[in-house]
Amino acid sequence: MNSLYNIVDQIFIGWGVGYLGNGATNVVFPITIIALALSLMIGDGGAAYLSLKLGEGNIEQAKKGVGNAVTMVTVVSIVLLVVFLIWIDPILTLFGATDVLRPYALEYGTVIGIGLPFMMIPAALNSMIRADGSPKYAMFSMALGAVINTVFDPIFIFVFHMGVRGAAIATVMGQVATFLVSVFYLFHFKTFRFDTSALRLHWKTCKKVLSLGVSSFITQIAITIVMALSNNLLARYGADSFTAPRSR
Repeated sequence: MNSLYNIVDQIFIGWGVGYLGNGATNVVFPITIIALALSLMIGDGGAAYLSLKLGEGNIEQAKKGVGNAVTMVTVVSIVLLVVFLIWIDPILTLFGATDVLRPYALEYGTVIGIGLPFMMIPAALNSMIRADGSPKYAMFSMALGAVINTVFDPIFIFVFHMGVRGAAIATVMGQVATFLVSVFYLFHFKTFRFDTSALRLHWKTCKKVLSLGVSSFITQIAITIVMALSNNLLARYGADSFTAPRSR
């Protein structure tokens, strides 16, 4: 579902803005994958920890694992937002932005960067909601955001002529909807009654959660490395193809 946001954006931006808009979203997409990798490391780790503690019958530790995971993903998402917005230009260059794509990438990436917490927190919560025995609710929360993005993308691009910024705003709107639905569930867990005391970080709990989710992080971050390398190769050799002399 998170990848579907980018796919839908690519389709409508391709129709409404053109290939430069598509190139810009492709350059920004790796930061989304990095954010997703961090979210899944914390969320999948929290879900595994929740399942283990429920199996042991240790409800308090299960609650603490979920609370610590929520605190960690919130802090990490805010830090990533600040880092990305402060160093957005060199980060986009790292991911293959050219001088031609840069204005579009900055326009799209700034909005996407602001929405990172609204993407990361529900992505982490989604895993724990499934582990709590509510896979349909988890699916609904993610699908809701994707549908909102699909509806508002053409409105902002073709009706209000907002270009790539409009597509980014539609994406963030969908993420906010998913965020609200996911946070609502946080206080309606089936297996325990959540309270804010569980949000207090404990080193051993955090370490265990992260160790359980590190495989998900590695899987996702590998995609980012491949995309960054591909974008840079395309930027280099794609430019050479326009300047190379043609044979007669």
